Amino acid sequence: MSNEEFRAALSRLAAGVVLVTAQEPPLDEDGRGEDVGMTATAFMSVSLDPPLVMVSLRNDSRMDDLLAEQPLWAVSVLAESQRHIAGRFAMKGRISDRLLFEDIPYVRGEVTGAPLAGGALATLECRTEQRVVAGDHTLVIGRVLGARVPSGDGGPLTYFRGKYRQLG
Repeated sequence: MSNEEFRAALSRLAAGVVLVTAQEPPLDEDGRGEDVGMTATAFMSVSLDPPLVMVSLRNDSRMDDLLAEQPLWAVSVLAESQRHIAGRFAMKGRISDRLLFEDIPYVRGEVTGAPLAGGALATLECRTEQRVVAGDHTLVIGRVLGARVPSGDGGPLTYFRGKYRQLG
């Protein structure tokens, strides 16, 4: 089986789209670390008791490197109207993280300090419990420390056959 065959087969699996965010530790006592974000479609609930979720990160990616040292992170479940956010944080060779967050409404998580996207269908604040290397990715399992459903409007943003889509 080729990589293309494998990728084509799995592109037929619809997935929800989330924004994973974290804040780098500050470089000095007076500063605040830079916000970092990435779009993910490999995200799922793992356990209700205790509340655990999992995200799959490409090995040696900026988010993988950051979450190896920063245990606190957050997830915003994107609404169908937030396709532009998903696209922006999924770009390869993208601009700096500071500029990515510049005109996107967000609030800081009370527990993690990570950005939570305004207008998201749900937000979760997490602490890493376990990291499992699996091929060219690392599965990061996080304990959910807080969950909110700030917006009841709109449907979820999904990813199917290599494109962002809406249900219905």
